[in-house]
Amino acid sequence: MGYILAGFKQYADFNGRAARKPYWMFALNVFFISILLDIIGGMLGIEYLAMIFVLVMLVPQISFAARRLHDTGRSGWWYLLALIPVIGTIIIIVFLAQDSHPDNQYGPNPKGVV
Repeated sequence: MGYILAGFKQYADFNGRAARKPYWMFALNVFFISILLDIIGGMLGIEYLAMIFVLVMLVPQISFAARRLHDTGRSGWWYLLALIPVIGTIIIIVFLAQDSHPDNQYGPNPKGVV
């Protein structure tokens, strides 16, 4: 739950960098919570419960991904590749999974390693 709070702590902050582990834990938590809400919504007859959650989490997800891309030395605008159906999504996943670069124009390394 701490990773979800970390996402909300910098809700719409597209500046800076984000390390790999916090980003992926945030994405995993959002994914599992949305599945859980979809199951609960299905049992209660509230079909749009998970969709509302995903819409609320849209801006934090994009800002966290932009900071993660900054950590790999890329602009946050690269996240627009995700709009390309299959190939773009695969490329973005590869970019987001790469290791941190040393200090760059987006700030110091979040790992604290020079």
